[in-house]
Amino acid sequence: MEKEVFREHLVKDLIPFWNRLKDEKYGGFYGYADGNGKADPAREKGVILTSRILWFYSASYRLLEEESLLEMARHAYRFLAEHCVDKEYGGVYWSVTHDGRPLDTTKHSYNQAFAIYALSAFYEASGDKEALELAYDIYRVIEEKCVDEGGYLEAFERDFAPADNDKLSENGVMAQRTMNTLLHVMEAYTQLYKTDASPQVRDRLEKILGLFKEKIYDPEKKQCRVFFDADYRSLIDLDSYGHDIEASWLIWRACEVLGSESDKQAMRPVIDGLAEGVYRHGIDRELFALNNECERGVMNRTKIWWVQAEAVIGFYNAFALQPQREEYRECSERIWEFIRKYVIDPETGEWVENIERVDRIDTSQALVHPWKCPYHNGRMCIEMTMRLSKEP
Repeated sequence: MEKEVFREHLVKDLIPFWNRLKDEKYGGFYGYADGNGKADPAREKGVILTSRILWFYSASYRLLEEESLLEMARHAYRFLAEHCVDKEYGGVYWSVTHDGRPLDTTKHSYNQAFAIYALSAFYEASGDKEALELAYDIYRVIEEKCVDEGGYLEAFERDFAPADNDKLSENGVMAQRTMNTLLHVMEAYTQLYKTDASPQVRDRLEKILGLFKEKIYDPEKKQCRVFFDADYRSLIDLDSYGHDIEASWLIWRACEVLGSESDKQAMRPVIDGLAEGVYRHGIDRELFALNNECERGVMNRTKIWWVQAEAVIGFYNAFALQPQREEYRECSERIWEFIRKYVIDPETGEWVENIERVDRIDTSQALVHPWKCPYHNGRMCIEMTMRLSKEP
């Protein structure tokens, strides 16, 4: 693989596509675009989408150093800070209307985490101290209102009264804790610590690594359990391949940012095990792409856009940690080829969300909605460009 192909996809496809989603009238970015990339200006604006767009432009600016990208990040930041933050109870809403009024006022730890992730990245790009202060405000919301003695809880009403976790529970269960939320709280705190090196954030980050090792990771199956009750009892036999391979490299990133050899040694069995488990069980060997998940022994073979993006990074990271495992590098390369052949929409440059069959791809799927964003595919381009630049 060559870094130029990832950089080119970022510069020529993804950035121009998302530039067209800028809402000049009400601020932020449009919350929906159909399969042709046509935006619907009247749709709600998901706050996760807003945060991920802010992160995307901030991180793209850090890589490319183009002022226009920083201006787009500022545009996203203003909308987030002015319309998505609850000035009365703290934290960010789940969604707002197209013109920035609160819509779904649910507070979710997952959503708070992405706001921290984005604001920290924006501060790193811009030096805007108000963004860092807001990131810490939301960090304190999580630590004061979304945590119990066992770890991180999930869903709350606007005033942080407990609520059902319907937004991040799937597969017929209602979870009180999820691997997914813990993963992205860890990711957010990694970015925050990288930006500001707070001892308190470091302490929380190390505790999260301990939760992954002791509560989330299953060393026998070499996978992360996904949905839990309050006591970390697993609620379902489910292997989510995208989350496993994403966790493998995000855990390593957290260890790198912490700079602790003891953390690296403690977490390497988890990191290596996750890569091995996904390589053995998650790959469609015919198409060489990553399947979605396996529930109670039944394989879901849908090829989901973000799962493929995380596989490219995750397997490349696994190869960097274990250079003797050349098959990991090959896996990263071949999944990237699958993406280029089937997932990237040739008309818009964005990615098709779900592929059930490669001979009958549904190109009518929305290219933008509250969960469909430039975070996974944009991050893949940024990560791979940086990683390949370090190769001799």
